[in-house]
Amino acid sequence: MASETPISTVYVQNLEERVKLEPLIEALKTIFSEFGHVVDVVAKKNLKAKGQAFVVFDDPENARHAIEEVDGFELFNKPMKLALARTRSDKMVEMNCNQDELESHKRHRQAEKDKRKALEVAEEQRQLNKRGPGEAADGRPTKAARPAGLKSTSAAAPGGVLDEYLPPNKILFVQNLPEDYDIEALTGVFGRFEGFREIRLVPGRRGIAFVEYEAEQGAITAKENTAGMNLGDKPIKVTYQRQ
Repeated sequence: MASETPISTVYVQNLEERVKLEPLIEALKTIFSEFGHVVDVVAKKNLKAKGQAFVVFDDPENARHAIEEVDGFELFNKPMKLALARTRSDKMVEMNCNQDELESHKRHRQAEKDKRKALEVAEEQRQLNKRGPGEAADGRPTKAARPAGLKSTSAAAPGGVLDEYLPPNKILFVQNLPEDYDIEALTGVFGRFEGFREIRLVPGRRGIAFVEYEAEQGAITAKENTAGMNLGDKPIKVTYQRQ
């Protein structure tokens, strides 16, 4: 099972951000190959991921040995900071598990990412509420409100938070369902998770449903295992109900 695959990925921080990806990845491969077979090196260009990389070994012991030996080693005049990654890499799950387990791993990883983002958004909203309307973070008045009739370009739904980042609750909102999926078919998908209570279809609205559980944990588990799942010929979208 994917959950039983030991973590063999090294998380690398404090990398020189001005170095291009190709020479950076090659340098990391050269250094870490001294400690075992490197399956993959993952580094990205986006601002949030700059200065970071993941080095995937085929053996967890090699990953631990590399951390012990390389932590603090200077690369491009900056000392690297190393730690064992918190989750298993897609590459290792793919190598050790079947396709269903890989997809489940990816859904779980995305759900964890969404959960962290939801907490960040909730904290930002809490700070805004503390400051009160019309006051910026530094205490100065904010810009005038948008005149009536002008539309916002934000993708957030009413309430200011994107659906994907809503905090957990016991009811799931499911979209992009095949039109021929009825309550019985959906129960087969969502009824296998602990605390399942009921499916509610929306009269006159095809392709959407609400799934209720007895407690948040059941909904969290269901979302982690079904968000992005293909039903029919397209992936379904599973989010928490907006409260």
